[in-house]
Amino acid sequence: MTEDVKIAPSILACDFLRLGEQVASISNADFVHYDVMDGHFVPNLSFGLDILRQVASSTDVPVDAHLMISNPDAEAVRYVQAGASMVTFHMEATNHAHRVLHAIKDAGAKAGVVLNPATPVIALDAIIDDVDMVLLMSVNPGFGGQSFIDVTYRKLRQLRALCFERGVEPLIEVDGGVGMDNVADVCAAGANVIVAGSAVFRSDDPAKVVEDLRQAGRTGLAKRL
Repeated sequence: MTEDVKIAPSILACDFLRLGEQVASISNADFVHYDVMDGHFVPNLSFGLDILRQVASSTDVPVDAHLMISNPDAEAVRYVQAGASMVTFHMEATNHAHRVLHAIKDAGAKAGVVLNPATPVIALDAIIDDVDMVLLMSVNPGFGGQSFIDVTYRKLRQLRALCFERGVEPLIEVDGGVGMDNVADVCAAGANVIVAGSAVFRSDDPAKVVEDLRQAGRTGLAKRL
């Protein structure tokens, strides 16, 4: 199957008073990116299970739940049960990543892991065969609207090399500070799933921005094929 670029708008950037309307405005996206923050693992609070149920039932776009929480071992499966199609959790938050991955899969969803900017790609070595997606944070998690951290380009190339060496093809997602000015470079370095929040939901036409990001990302993707 030919590789393509997938766009996952982050509803953290939505106007929460218009959440249903704004989720409906991105029906051409590949994922709805759903950021869960617990006020412990990251210094902020966001959404929980009840809103996930409502979001998942309101759209045909698969929900990609990104758990920025300190106890994914206990909570990850609940997000599958609430409607997430993909659940990712931070490697830094558990000593039992293999167990959490397989608990998510056994519950019926795809499973992935997240690395913070300071966590090296080599941390994935023992579990890269088990993941459906790797999310590289290109900002420090906890708040929207931050600037892209350039070391992410090197980490993307390292991750691609690791996947090639092991003969696996997980989705490679990047979250934080990605917009029209750098999405081509991010995809050229190795990403094929792009999280974008402010760039999408603070525009007059979110669906058009989704498509523009996808096309720009494909330009970058073509540079490495």
